[in-house]
Formats: sequence, structure tokens, C-alpha cells
Amino acid sequence: MNIHTVTRSVGALCAALCMSTAVAAPLAPSLTESSTFAALALGNAPGHIEPDTAVQARLRRQVVSYQTQAAAGTIVIDTAQTFLYYVLGDGTAIRYGIGVGRDGFAWAGTEVVTRKAEWPDWTPPQEMIARQPYLPRWMAGGEGNPLGARAIYLGSTVYRIHGTNMPETIGHKVSSGCIRMLNADVIDLYSRVNVGTNIVVLPSHSSLAAALRH
Repeated sequence: MNIHTVTRSVGALCAALCMSTAVAAPLAPSLTESSTFAALALGNAPGHIEPDTAVQARLRRQVVSYQTQAAAGTIVIDTAQTFLYYVLGDGTAIRYGIGVGRDGFAWAGTEVVTRKAEWPDWTPPQEMIARQPYLPRWMAGGEGNPLGARAIYLGSTVYRIHGTNMPETIGHKVSSGCIRMLNADVIDLYSRVNVGTNIVVLPSHSSLAAALRH
């Protein structure tokens, strides 16, 4: 597994952490309930997949107050809190609930989006097959595919931000390092990002400790 982002200098990780340590809080109802603003910010376009109603309210897509030095359009991933932020640049961000790497698979660092795919095929990396030899070597994209409706590829790593056919895993540490989102949410995020978009993955306590050991 390519984990070069984990082993970058501690200084770089700390810089990323300091760049976005703001505490997010829901905006006042007067802003979040504006129909025009909500349609623009939350991507309520015809034909989009509805969010899973079983997901906890705090993990549902919402615009929040988010003070950060990151430029508008940056994705900031807080693995410790299982949130992904899409920075809007006006002191706010769109916050999405996510599933993140389980213990031993957390990572941190900076990357850029290198590729995007709709209903992507899945080819499990060899490292994953070695751990789980029963996995298919290839699976066509579709509703049964674990990558879900969209995939956003991060640098030259094996990691992706992708949808999921297991919405109950959102808010949990369950993956091999990829970032899972509800299909409705990853479709929304996919429409906002381009190849070259900057990604900041903040260190969790475990990933920072691992970086310090290297």
C-alpha cells in the first residue's frame, strides 16, 4: 500500500492540522433555511439520490460555520470526527458525514484529485487481496459495487473518496483507508471538485503517533 502521505514530515502534518482547526457549528436558521441558498449549496438538483434517512442528523450534509485558512474549493477531511468539509471560502463549508480507515489504516497528509469516475469499476489492490483473498479481482460499476456512485482518486495513492452501498458504515472507522460517503453526498461533492482540487487529511491521534515513530 502506498502510504507516502502518512510518512511526510511531522511539520507538514502539523501545518495541515493548524490550517483547519476551526470548530464547525451549524449556521443560523435564517441562512440554512433559505431555499435559494440551500439549493445552491446542497446541490438539490432533479434526479439526485436522496440521502439515507437512517444516518444520524449530525452526519447529514449541511452548511456549517467553518473558519479556516484553506482556500475556497479545498477539501478538508477530519478523520477523528468522521467529517469531510468542502470549503466555501466565506467562513462556511459544506460538511458531510464519512466513514474512514479503521485502526491501523488511518493516514494523513495532503493530496490532489487526479481522477474522477462515475459508477466506477472496482479493482481491489493487491495489499487488500492479500488480507482478504476471497475478494473479487474486479467488479463492474453499479449499485452493488462497494465504490458506490462516484469515486474521486487521490494523488498516486490507492485511496479514494467514494460512495458506498453500506450507508450504515458512515460515521465509523471501517475502511482500509478510503473515505466513504453516502451516494447522494459523493454525487454532490463530485459535482463541485475538479482534477487538481487540493485535499487535506488531518491527522487523527493514531496517524500522528504513527508519523512520529517514522
